[in-house]
Amino acid sequence: MKQEINYSEYFQTKVLEEICRLFFENNLDDINHLPFNIIPKGNDPQVRCCVYKERAILKLRTLASLGYSINDVDEALPLSDYLKPENEKKYKTNNKLLTVLESACSACVKSRYMVSEICKECLSRKCINACNFGAISFEDHKAHIDTDKCKNCGKCKEACPYNAILKLVVPCEEACPVNAIKKDGKGRANIDHSLCISCGKCIGACPFGAIMVRRQLLDVLKLLHTKKLVALIAPSITGQFGAPISKITTALKQIGFEHIFEVALGADITAKKEAEEFENKLVVNKQQFMTTSCCHAYIRLVKKHLEKLKPFVSDTYTPMHYTAEIAKQKYPDCITVFIGPCLSKRKEAQEDPLVDYVLTFQELKAIINTKHINIDLCQETSSENPPTKYAREFAVTGGVSQALKHYLRIDTKFIKDELITDLDKKSVLRLSAYADGHCNSNLIEVMVCKGGCVGGCETIKPIKQSTEDVKKFSL
Repeated sequence: MKQEINYSEYFQTKVLEEICRLFFENNLDDINHLPFNIIPKGNDPQVRCCVYKERAILKLRTLASLGYSINDVDEALPLSDYLKPENEKKYKTNNKLLTVLESACSACVKSRYMVSEICKECLSRKCINACNFGAISFEDHKAHIDTDKCKNCGKCKEACPYNAILKLVVPCEEACPVNAIKKDGKGRANIDHSLCISCGKCIGACPFGAIMVRRQLLDVLKLLHTKKLVALIAPSITGQFGAPISKITTALKQIGFEHIFEVALGADITAKKEAEEFENKLVVNKQQFMTTSCCHAYIRLVKKHLEKLKPFVSDTYTPMHYTAEIAKQKYPDCITVFIGPCLSKRKEAQEDPLVDYVLTFQELKAIINTKHINIDLCQETSSENPPTKYAREFAVTGGVSQALKHYLRIDTKFIKDELITDLDKKSVLRLSAYADGHCNSNLIEVMVCKGGCVGGCETIKPIKQSTEDVKKFSL
């Protein structure tokens, strides 16, 4: 059976690869033609009403990929004008990581419950009895929901014996664990950055690709071969490119990185320090539980939404920080570039002077494809100080807690661990309850993305396959 093209991913990939191609061909002056290179003259529209709208949206996608907030730009300017230093200073005025392409947003209907044709007007009236707000009545032999009274609690859906009540969702709103996405007056998505934790779940959830990452791709490309560029590669990278670190290291050197450090080195430091902290907090000070601290989106969740949980969160820095520290100590004048699976690392880097730039796996894949590098054919470059197997498995669910337990000096039978992954609204409520003392575990690993870092919003491989490869190449 022929598989349909995911045009949301396709256009994003093509934009990144076109930017890379123009750069490596020393032809960025031709960037105004980028939308036309992807949708040439004579092509029929693929997903929009016409090729002109598709090209207009591709221009906006390109601006986001160049690092601009779509909401702040002057759309009348040609793309080439945004490469001028004065326009970078003028239009790159904030550090918000996400931007919404209003012209790509479908303005989905408001999330609500509705009664389908399956309704049998049953005698038990379970839906009416389940509603505490008087929002349900029977009209024309069918249940009816008064949207003015409905509180979207979902009790009626749970009560209906025929599953006749459906929930209409807005994908980006539904995916956001902290309700940071709201509708504007025209029904389009707006991101409340004061609430956003930079988890990136909305990016993958939007079926129209309307929520975009503001990237640092071109900034990093301009530094290749001109600065002492150091790559800090996340442990999940082996699962994304299906190759050992030794071959990925060679590929990165071919791209132009002078030195490569595994972030798993920092993961070993994080695990050791968290183990010491766990012993001190729970054994010495008799604290009820401790959560891990390596997921920066989770740290932002605590700071913005669950402040009462803060005393229970490990104070240890993330593996990225410790690895950057190692790199800066060895090469004081180097430029550090973290390469990983998620959006929140960009936000962490904005707050950490040791990390200069962040690339995602999707951006790295675009560079590798453009330079025609076959990682499988790369020679192996040996690592001077290889990290432990436990640190290399930080990227998968359970990996952090296993590494921490590896370094504990107490009997691990004392540990009652819990794994929270794929953060959603329900798990946020659960964490809130834990802070109030309703917790049966004493070690809680929190990873915002499904499956751990292997499920980050900027990954390129399925979670199951990536998890298997991370474990395969961790030895």
